[in-house]
Amino acid sequence: MNFLRGVMGGPSAGPQPSGADTIQKLCDRVASSTLLDDRRDAVRALKSLSKKYRLEVGIQAMEHLIHVLQTDRSDSEIIGYALDTLYNVISNDLEEEEQEENSAKQVDDLGSQFTEIFIKQQENVTLLLTLVEEFDFHVRWPGVKLLTSLLKQQGPQVQQIILVSPMGVSRLMDLLADSREVIRNDGVLLLQQLTKSNAAIQKIVAFENAFERLLDIITEEGNSDGGIVVEDCLLLLQNLLKNNNSNQNFFKEGSYIQRMKPWFEVGDDNCGWSAQKVTNLHLMLQLVRVLVSPTNPPGATSSCQKAMFHCGLLQQLCTILMATGVPADILTETINTVSEVIRGCQTNQDYFASVNAPSNPPRPAIVVLLMSMVNERQPFVLRCAVLYCFQCFLYKNQKGQGEIVSTLLPSTIDATGNSVSAGQLLCGGLFSTDSLSNWCAAVALAHALQENATLKEQLLRVQLATSIGNPPVSLLQQCTNILSQGSKVQTRVGLLMLLCTWLSNCSIAVTHFLHNPANVPFLTGQIAENLGEEEQLVQGLCALLLGISIYYNDNSLENYRKEKLKQLIEKRIGRENFIEKLGFISKHELYSRAAQKPQPSFSSPDHMMFDHEFTKLVKELEGVISKAIYKSSEEDKKEEEVKKTLEQHDNIVTHYKKVIREQDQELEELKQRINTLTSQNEQLQATVTQQVSQIQQHKDQYNLLKVQLGKDNQHHNSHGDTLQMNGIQTEEVSKLKEELEEWKNKHELLQGQLREKDSVIEKLVSAVSAELDPAANSWKISCEYFIRWTEKLCLCFPKELEMLRSQIQLQSAEISKLQMENQKLQVMVPVTCSFIYGNCISKTCLPATVAAFLNQNVLEGYRASAFYLCLYCNLLWDFACCQSEVKALSEEKESLKQQLDSSSSTVAILQDEKSKLRMISWCFWLTRIRKYLH
Repeated sequence: MNFLRGVMGGPSAGPQPSGADTIQKLCDRVASSTLLDDRRDAVRALKSLSKKYRLEVGIQAMEHLIHVLQTDRSDSEIIGYALDTLYNVISNDLEEEEQEENSAKQVDDLGSQFTEIFIKQQENVTLLLTLVEEFDFHVRWPGVKLLTSLLKQQGPQVQQIILVSPMGVSRLMDLLADSREVIRNDGVLLLQQLTKSNAAIQKIVAFENAFERLLDIITEEGNSDGGIVVEDCLLLLQNLLKNNNSNQNFFKEGSYIQRMKPWFEVGDDNCGWSAQKVTNLHLMLQLVRVLVSPTNPPGATSSCQKAMFHCGLLQQLCTILMATGVPADILTETINTVSEVIRGCQTNQDYFASVNAPSNPPRPAIVVLLMSMVNERQPFVLRCAVLYCFQCFLYKNQKGQGEIVSTLLPSTIDATGNSVSAGQLLCGGLFSTDSLSNWCAAVALAHALQENATLKEQLLRVQLATSIGNPPVSLLQQCTNILSQGSKVQTRVGLLMLLCTWLSNCSIAVTHFLHNPANVPFLTGQIAENLGEEEQLVQGLCALLLGISIYYNDNSLENYRKEKLKQLIEKRIGRENFIEKLGFISKHELYSRAAQKPQPSFSSPDHMMFDHEFTKLVKELEGVISKAIYKSSEEDKKEEEVKKTLEQHDNIVTHYKKVIREQDQELEELKQRINTLTSQNEQLQATVTQQVSQIQQHKDQYNLLKVQLGKDNQHHNSHGDTLQMNGIQTEEVSKLKEELEEWKNKHELLQGQLREKDSVIEKLVSAVSAELDPAANSWKISCEYFIRWTEKLCLCFPKELEMLRSQIQLQSAEISKLQMENQKLQVMVPVTCSFIYGNCISKTCLPATVAAFLNQNVLEGYRASAFYLCLYCNLLWDFACCQSEVKALSEEKESLKQQLDSSSSTVAILQDEKSKLRMISWCFWLTRIRKYLH
């Protein structure tokens, strides 16, 4: 311990050891000590010396420190000291004071050399990845810092090692979920270094849910009002999305664009913007531009633009654009962002055209921006941004181009002068004294004519009043007049670009240009002169304009036919000289810079010479103009003939295209009709199939009922084979009804007769009861008395007996007749009634009074009166049989009535099914006829 005190600055006897000797002794102690405490103290001492003696510690102790990381994993304290020591050795982020003290000893690339030594063994980086997984703060945090430093020094090599390491990227992604903000924030910095210029790692990080976690952190930190952490997260998002189409698509498909809208809710009070807020919002705008950059694939850019419109992000950006109090750099970047969000997207361009500035009266946002563009007091970068916004608004937007040009036409100019239009602002900038305004207005107007021959012809109608008392001149003539006055180079370059765009692919405009006799001599004179380098660019553009006048000349002017213009070039300029001057354009440095990207980005106003879209036009026309200059008259004639032939061919092709288009429309309509009829046919077939199945079910039910009815007919020995349920006709039903009515009347008559007979029997019973001995409790009578009573009864009622016998005979005849008719009815209508006529005889239903009388014991011993008793009993028996017969007939009548009702309902059901079958058959054959017709 005395030794360590000496190393750490404590008092000691004798001379002080040098730093190299002390570090060597500490390294020996780390390598040879068996006690963990001794090794820990030695590593702690190395950590304290690592900043001052960086080179010595790195050379002597690095191997021992790596060995400690491998062997002492169980002790987090020594691991933390070792990681901190390695970080101090490898990192170049030393404090300024330490850098000044060690400036003599510091090696320029010392950190990179130590990093190369460390990663020479790939296992060392893998070991670091495992240590970063430890939750202990004293291990995880220095491990994250060391890995970040390695990536800063040797990024591609360390990225490759992490990429091939199993779950290497996933381990580092867990840092974003750490609850300790220090580790989480340093984890963001680590991922920034990890994802630089490595698309494979960027994809892995994105699919490890990095977007969700980073957006959550930005929201937690307060969006644009957040601190440095928000800035780090935005930088990491840019690394993941920039030039990575896969991640951009994943970002859009994951609905993360919608979560960007709250970033730009800056509020009404925009004063007092902090520097961090400006930085954050600037990065947020750049992130939006990454998603809609013109260098991205068109499909990906278009889908992102639509998503930004639907989620309200474009509306929020336009709000910032028209707000007050916004810092100049944020306003400029917002204009550039809005430009790329609307570029080439018709929906977004239409919305931008409808945006009004909060002024009194309200003015369109386009007009307000153009005011800033032509105002020479505005900052240069802001004017460039407005020009880019106007170009993006007109890009592939013929509707917007027409609206801008229409503001220049005589019929649409506001005579009251209450409002300023976009066309008036462009003309004002085109003829102002500021050369930058001239150039911007000329380029903006050229974009309004880009690839639109109709508007080029309409712009020829524009007339300008140059001064009071002088007649108005055309816009084309005014441009050539200013060009010939010898203005600044920037102004002339802008006007020449406008004229070249205007005359290209428009023969009428070429004719109007050549109609002025001063234009061709001016161009030839400019090309033929030997001027300085600044004028060479003007000479090249003059050669391009003259070449366009030759190539698109329709030979309508006799003095300026193609051949004569070529002869003029040959005499005054020379073909080789003309081609050489034409080549000055594409060889110019500013031309190459403008051809790189659509956004005009210039370091100073003097460098604003070329427009991106114009460079495309030069590239397209330079070759064809060179060929046109060298062609002879015969070749021109042949070319004219070929052109005419091609025009005729094009007319024929156009005609056939029109015919084909009409046929395609008809075919499409027929296809739609076929699809409609097919769907209807499928529905009808489904209906037919369903109805066929229902019919089959009804048939099965009908057959089952038929079988059941057949069994019932066989049980009753009826003629059911000849009569079927569905065979009952209306006439038979009416006959049955009539017969039932007759049976009902007969039944009522018989009931009346039975009531009369019942009254007679009651009288007889009452008479017999009166003659009985009332004193005899046992109801016994003497034989002599009963005989006398019988004789007296026979003498007193001979007429009644004869009458009863005659009635019984008549009733027997009627009963036999009824039985025969009943049998006939049973043959005609099969029934399942369980009543059988003979059952009434076996089941005697005598009146209760008669039964009671017969059950008495008064008949014992009186054999002599058997004849009369039998006679009387037969009479009572006949009455009982008649009564039971009438009851049976009544029940049979009810059964017949039920059968009749069932038959009627069955007939109705079968008639309904018959009508349905006819309808189904009709639909089926109608469908077949339609198919045959089609």
